[in-house]
Amino acid sequence: MPAFNPPRVAYFPDSFHEVNGVAHTSRHFQAFARNHNLPFLCVRAGDRSPAFEKDGNLWTLELPRGMLAFALEKDLSFDPAFPRHIPVIGDVLEEFQPTLIHITGPSELGLLGAALASELDLPLAASWHTNVHEYLARRSHWLLRLLPDHHGLAAEKSLEDLTMAAAARFYSVAQLLFAPNPELCHQLRSLTGRPCSLMPRGVDTHLFHPRKRDRPTNQPFTLGFVGRLSVEKNVTLLADIHDQILTLGVSSFRFLIVGHGAEEPTLRQRMPNADFTGVLHGEALARAYANMDLFVFPSHTDTFGNVVLEALASGVPALVTPHGGPRHIVRDAAASSTARATGRVLEDHEFASAIAHLIAQPALLATLRENARAYALGNTWDAVFEGIYRAYAAILPHPAPPGCGYEISEMRL
Repeated sequence: MPAFNPPRVAYFPDSFHEVNGVAHTSRHFQAFARNHNLPFLCVRAGDRSPAFEKDGNLWTLELPRGMLAFALEKDLSFDPAFPRHIPVIGDVLEEFQPTLIHITGPSELGLLGAALASELDLPLAASWHTNVHEYLARRSHWLLRLLPDHHGLAAEKSLEDLTMAAAARFYSVAQLLFAPNPELCHQLRSLTGRPCSLMPRGVDTHLFHPRKRDRPTNQPFTLGFVGRLSVEKNVTLLADIHDQILTLGVSSFRFLIVGHGAEEPTLRQRMPNADFTGVLHGEALARAYANMDLFVFPSHTDTFGNVVLEALASGVPALVTPHGGPRHIVRDAAASSTARATGRVLEDHEFASAIAHLIAQPALLATLRENARAYALGNTWDAVFEGIYRAYAAILPHPAPPGCGYEISEMRL
């Protein structure tokens, strides 16, 4: 840990129990604080009655969403009436005495955390986890496609730019920003005028390990995907790849698809021989990764790609696009020495031919598998969060005078 006295962090994550990158990172962040005995308060949403717990320096406050909450994803909601919890949050903050607040995005928790930081005159850190501008543009495609092609593309680009501008305005209220890849960090610095530090992701290399592979040796070559089956993940490309590989004369392969989402019925219809497992966790997920031969991740919108790193840790080379964060964690076999390569970075139309090539090159595939595991071993969660605490030092306030407390007044949200 950094040598300076660690801050008392009040953390307001967009999600915690759900199946997504924010929740995954948040759970590891809380575990890091617990393991290192750091003063850490996690204020989050849940489905049960209000629950406040203390476990040494780790405090948790879980508050339910109400009847006005509406779904954003299958397992993620937004509650516009969440500010009704301000009194109980204020009481806990007054007792905890945070020295900074950290939010993860413009959810009801993020909006509330930002407002509380302003009200209490506390420094605010904000981490960017989701490319909301790209998500909204992709999800509006069903409507925009009714326009002529050139108008539809222009409208989608305008919607993406406007959403990014709005998101940047929200993030500019923070004194310190975090982003998962260098390109996004540079973009946020330019749009907000705020400093931005890298916040990559770590991986549990004990859980995700090649030794979890237990499938019969006579099974066909296995192409895998893990993630939300939604339009912004570009998952329909998986069906296109399936058809294109067959056209190339390769038939001994199968797809293993882990996750759920709105595109699942379409994929099931187009890929009747694929295995759809639904959402998996823990050992079941680790075995699924280890039983893959190649990980195929066609998303253009992911800011990092936790699942890509989990695949690499499992000894599974990854194929990703040159758009978004995953390209920063895959060393392309075509662009670098195969002694270091961990997969391929490809345009959509190149996936099928690259897969056919790797199926026919078992020696190359074995090298990529070894490289993937070696790369993942250098990406620990402890290193990620130690970097976060070092970055906090830039915005920490001077020690408050003795007896200085907190009081939540009536707030305008």
